[in-house]
Amino acid sequence: MRTSRDDRCLLIGTPDTVELLARQLDVVPEAPTPIGAVYVGDQRSPGRLLDLGGLGELESVCRAHRPAVAVISLPGALAGQEREIRAVLTRCGVRTRVVPPLDELLSREAIPIALRRPQTVDLASLVGRSPHPVDRVQLERLLSGSRVMITGAGGSIGSEIARLCASFDPALLVLADRSENAVFEIDRTLGATHRGVPRRAVLHDVVDREATRVLVEQTRPDLIFHAAAHKHVPLMEDHPSHALTNNFFGTRSIADAAMEAGVGRFVLISSDKAVNPTSVMGATKRLAEMYVQGLGRRGGGATQLSMVRFGNVLGSACSVLPIWESQIAEGGPVTVTDARMTRYFMTIPEAAGLVVHAASLSTPAQAEVFVLDMGQPVSIVELAKRFVRAHGLEPVVGRAPEAWNEMEISLTGIRPGEKLHEQLAYDAESLRATAHPGIMALRDSWAPDEATLAAMVEHLDRARREGSGERVVRAMARFVPQMGGQRVAA
Repeated sequence: MRTSRDDRCLLIGTPDTVELLARQLDVVPEAPTPIGAVYVGDQRSPGRLLDLGGLGELESVCRAHRPAVAVISLPGALAGQEREIRAVLTRCGVRTRVVPPLDELLSREAIPIALRRPQTVDLASLVGRSPHPVDRVQLERLLSGSRVMITGAGGSIGSEIARLCASFDPALLVLADRSENAVFEIDRTLGATHRGVPRRAVLHDVVDREATRVLVEQTRPDLIFHAAAHKHVPLMEDHPSHALTNNFFGTRSIADAAMEAGVGRFVLISSDKAVNPTSVMGATKRLAEMYVQGLGRRGGGATQLSMVRFGNVLGSACSVLPIWESQIAEGGPVTVTDARMTRYFMTIPEAAGLVVHAASLSTPAQAEVFVLDMGQPVSIVELAKRFVRAHGLEPVVGRAPEAWNEMEISLTGIRPGEKLHEQLAYDAESLRATAHPGIMALRDSWAPDEATLAAMVEHLDRARREGSGERVVRAMARFVPQMGGQRVAA
């Protein structure tokens, strides 16, 4: 029997799952050699494996027997103990692999792996950054006793902003979203966690200009966070009219309503994809920025306008990590479009906290563009490798797995509208520091005059009503010339 240090394997589970796991390892070529088992629960195994003890003895077992790897196989009912087991193994320097019981894998429709084994990956550690802290004193001055409206309140960023605002005792939270399920869920969550905070859940589409004006007049918010937007780049390439209508004309509706009602502060949630956009989605976000900047240049109102640009957020709905989680649960492969691709990342809580901080930094002088400190861009392939390893598997790129513990990372090719690398500011723009270390502001950012603004609205409105995707793209490129050049270059 092979017993080298690199080959020693500890099995962890119930008597049934350990016995099944041992039989599986017998038929796997080059599988590690089990040295014994640690059992979870009160039962012990009369089988062929050496009984090394219970879960309470796991650390001493690891110290005494020095396994190279531990393989965990727990039934769904005991999956909650996996985090504790992993923590002990990490302290002992033992690599971890997880193998769900075969019978539960075969009945995955009834017990999805993603539900049985909650994700415990430290998202901030995946991108190698320390989140910027929240200055609660500053946010309390901004939010306590204020009436706050959030559009897209059921989305990943909108709902996190809602949770953060609720923790500072606002006078009212207006949760607006056109998705019934999304707004129901954030309203239900806040009802359970912040029962004393007055709130109003509203089924509302900001594209409806008149209804938006009425909603703002009725609820009288002091502060609006406009997070409602279409965000999926490939899908918006196929539906440019929808993207323009939602992202640009929706922003126009809510920004105009805020100005007319004298709302104290209005914050547009923008994107790094608005910089030198190659995609329809990026162009619509840049046009939305330009519209808000144009309102700021017009001046004369009581509303302090601002925009916040940032990159991707880890774990948001339908983003890369939930997709990879599902792919791992299904046995792979994990997909990445291009090995050269990089992106800026931060966690949802950090992004929401900095967005709210940025609202407190806006001034009446102009519509400012704030840029969040995203750190260094992250290689998507390296991120995928870290994510796979965090699940106890070894990533292999561009080939089929050859060992029991390998997970393939498949390169699928760049999609329409995607860039290899994102930017946070145009080359001509310079960044200046603000009072908060995680937030920068653009210096001397260009804003369209009133005539350009009116022409832009009229031209884009006519294009979207014609219904031709090609016509809409040409119309956007007229006002975002970088888009045309980038798309041709791509």
